Amino acid sequence: MNYKELISIDPAVRSGKPCLKGTRITVSDVLEYMASGMNMQEICRDFPELSEEQVRSCLAFAASRERMLHQTGLL
Repeated sequence: MNYKELISIDPAVRSGKPCLKGTRITVSDVLEYMASGMNMQEICRDFPELSEEQVRSCLAFAASRERMLHQTGLL
């Protein structure tokens, strides 16, 4: 999955936090919903503007960032 097609970072939107393109919903918002126990279908039901692919892109983004932090020795 190429999350870069679905996630953008724009300093004018949500203070530059990574957001799902075309929304003001941040990657961290989605990850927090999942961490609290919501599944993909529940998130998409509560936010009908989101697709399952967008929710999965948040996971891919987080996994990529985690890999990068480990590779650079920041974690």
